[in-house]
Parts: sequence; structure tokens; C-alpha cells
Amino acid sequence: MPKRPTLQDVADAVGLAPATVSYALRGERGSDDTVARVHAAATALGYQINPIASALATGRSRTVAVLCGSTRDLWQQSLTADLARQLLSEGRHALVADADGHPEREEALLAKIRDQRPDGLLVAPLDPFASQWEALASQLPVVAIGDRLALAPSAGAVVFDNAAGFALVFDHLADLGHRRIAAVLPERPSTPDRPAERLVAREARRCGIVVDLVRTPPATADPATMTDHLAAALSGPDRPTAAFCLTDSFAFGMLRAARTLGLDVPGDLSVVGFEDVEFADLAGPGLSTVDWGRGAVVDAAVGQLLAAIDDDQPLRTVTIAPRLVVRGSSGPAPSPS
Repeated sequence: MPKRPTLQDVADAVGLAPATVSYALRGERGSDDTVARVHAAATALGYQINPIASALATGRSRTVAVLCGSTRDLWQQSLTADLARQLLSEGRHALVADADGHPEREEALLAKIRDQRPDGLLVAPLDPFASQWEALASQLPVVAIGDRLALAPSAGAVVFDNAAGFALVFDHLADLGHRRIAAVLPERPSTPDRPAERLVAREARRCGIVVDLVRTPPATADPATMTDHLAAALSGPDRPTAAFCLTDSFAFGMLRAARTLGLDVPGDLSVVGFEDVEFADLAGPGLSTVDWGRGAVVDAAVGQLLAAIDDDQPLRTVTIAPRLVVRGSSGPAPSPS
């Protein structure tokens, strides 16, 4: 079998010390000309960095763990993919884990992630109050998306201006003449960064709207079960004329429920989501929703995590502003019969 090229072979080819070649290959030291010469020689020889040896030498694995609440949720599915792509473009490997909507599974996965010793963690937490966050954030940089980790003040966060988002939705529905809406919220309790019930109550008072709170099974539930659950909320003589859904996955479920009941969207029922997933414009008449700028979320989360890993920069909280995207699923309230 042919001999596998070594670091010494690359060093001999460019006439530099092995340590200098190693730094250049990792992009840590060396002029642009030196780095280019070293990479060209490594490519010509077919040399590849040994990731285990590199991790031992630098104390860095160049791996970042990405833990999501549930990839069955459409926005988290896209977010996880975008985080992995961004990390790859920065020369990092993503170790992706999925809690599938179960906090106890999230806890078990965190223990396994610690054993893998990644350089950092990006997480969309199911339970931001869990006790393990404090210990984990003391061992490696952690950036949470959606919620701050209450017991880990050293962790960074990318959170959403939910108060502004709720105000945009309620103003939109009130301007269209809706006076009774269903607010479709997850079964899990609200958190300080996502105080859904409080914001719904505040905006309902401000706009003079009656709200029916609808607690919905998570995205991991059987679609038929979710459809039946939401259809029940639309039945009866005094049904709401609009539905505000806290995720686009819920909104798509509401569109299915309306179809099951023979309700026209938006003639009989307006539906508004809260994420603007990639194909929201393809669902039925096109889903009105709130865009959180997933690209900005990814840039903020990955950017500050890598700055903490590479340059020991302090982590911080970044707040993302919303934008209402109006499409065909929301329209004027139907006239009273």
C-alpha cells in the first residue's frame, strides 16, 4: 500500500519547519503567501489533517454541537440546517442532536454532548430553567436561541422581540375587523422570553378583541390528532373569525382544520403564523406570518459563539426584531350572519 503523506512530507516540500506548516494548515499563523504555499503542497501530496491529532495539539475539536427542541417543527428544522451550513462555511463540524420535543431527552442528550467535548454549543432549549445549563455553560461556550438560560448567566442568547411581534399581529387582525380570535399556543408553559399568555392578554385588551386560548399538542403529535384538536376550537355558533398561531406548524394545522370543516380561508377564517418558514407562501392562499429573519438569527448565534471560542469574547444577548408578512390567509372579518 502507498505510504500516507505526513506533515513532515509537506514541510520538506515547502522547506519549512513542521510546526510552521501545522500552524499554516490550521490558519493560525503565517503570511498569506506561506499559507497558500503550504495548502498547495498539502493538496499536491494528498495530505489531510488528522482531526484527532489536531484536537490534541490545540485543545479544540473544531466541532460545535447543535441541539434543537424538535426537527418536526418546520422552523427549527430549517434553523438547524442553516446553523450546520454556517458552521461548515466557518470550517467547523456540526454535531446535531434532536430532543424531539421531550425535555427529559434534552437532558440525556446534553450529557452525551458533554462526553463528546465539542468546542461550543448552540441550542434551542425546551426547558431554559433546567439545572444542567449552569454546569454546561461553565465548561464550554453556550448560545441559546429563543430563550435565555435562566440559570446560566454566562451563556449567550439570541431572543425575539415577541412583544413587538404580537402587537403587529393583533393590529393587523383588528384593522381587518376581527373581534374574536383563537390564539393557538403550545402546551408547554411560557417562559420570560416568550410570555405568550401575558402578551395575548395585553394585546387583546389594547385592541378590544376577545381571545379563545387554544393549547395545542407539539409538532411531534400525530397530524390527525392536531387537526381534530384545532377543528374543535373552530366549532360552535360563536366561533372565532381568525386564528393567531404561535408557530407556522400550528398555522398549517389550522389550515387543515379549516379545510376539514369546510371553512374558506380567509373568507370564513383568517390564519396568521409566527415564523415565516420557507414555503409559507405556498400553503393554501399563502400564509400571513411574522418573519424573524432566520439569516440574522444564524449570523448572531454562530458569530458570537465562534468569537467566544476563538477570541475569548464575552457572550451577550442579541434581540431580533420582527416583520409582518401579509399574504392571502388573512382578510376582512366576515359580516355577522
